[in-house]
Amino acid sequence: MMNDQAPIAAARTPDQLVDDLRQLLAVEQIDVDLYRGARQPGGVGRVYGGQVIAQALVAAGLSTPAERIVHSLHAYFMRPGDEEVPIIYRVARDHDGGSFSTRRVIAFQHGKPILTMTSSFQTLEAGLSHQSEMPDTPAPETLVDEADQRRAVAAQVPERFREWFLRPRAFEVRLVDLPPWLSGAAAAPTQRIWFRAVAPVGDDARMHRAMLGYLSDMYLLGTSTRPHGVNWMVDAMQTASLDHSMWLHDDIRIDDWLLYVTDSPWAGRGRGFARGEIFSRDGRLVASVAQEGLIRRRNPR
Repeated sequence: MMNDQAPIAAARTPDQLVDDLRQLLAVEQIDVDLYRGARQPGGVGRVYGGQVIAQALVAAGLSTPAERIVHSLHAYFMRPGDEEVPIIYRVARDHDGGSFSTRRVIAFQHGKPILTMTSSFQTLEAGLSHQSEMPDTPAPETLVDEADQRRAVAAQVPERFREWFLRPRAFEVRLVDLPPWLSGAAAAPTQRIWFRAVAPVGDDARMHRAMLGYLSDMYLLGTSTRPHGVNWMVDAMQTASLDHSMWLHDDIRIDDWLLYVTDSPWAGRGRGFARGEIFSRDGRLVASVAQEGLIRRRNPR
């Protein structure tokens, strides 16, 4: 939904970058089922949508039994988040059954909702099993680090975006398919992206899932713009996530390589639709994602 445009801070170690993200997502309880989400340090402009999803998911999880793990979430973005103030999360405990718990979260800023999200948690059990096959993809070790690709083209990025474009992140990313800002050409509406946290995250399963929710909003909507040869560095584009759904199928470790396979079957009427599958390195389908977002060309001023 939103661009996480934050100035580059002083050099941070990989462990510090991951700890910064962990602290950002660890919401503070201020009353029963009421939580405060921290600002992104140095953040300016609009809040990154994955941050709101992840903080809402952490807040929802704090009201559920520890043995119940989130298996799905469905969110709608209503207003841009403001990086100048914290976000307040109100949790409604809609249902607690024998195996499942359902939670509803509303995120507020300035007294108005910016996001609503429903999530479902399940006590894990065995069951019938099948899955999609992971596509044949080059190993991440054979690919260039995206951070190096960004540095190589940084001089072409408008100055007002350059610090955000080059900022250090808590995730290492290896792109299988070149993005428009690097290739400069139209491409098929598909992407394959390897990613992992740059340092160990620990053994808190809920934090691994929250960080996956944080990252799942990256790259997805951009898949729907690839066939049109647009480049946000030179084209006047308005983009924003409108909704976001994620299904978590299996255990994950965000600090081990995961493959994000995305496609966009449709775009039109100012909107783009994209889907994603996330595989572990050993081929397990661990999550599925879907999103519709705004993709508009802006009229020149």
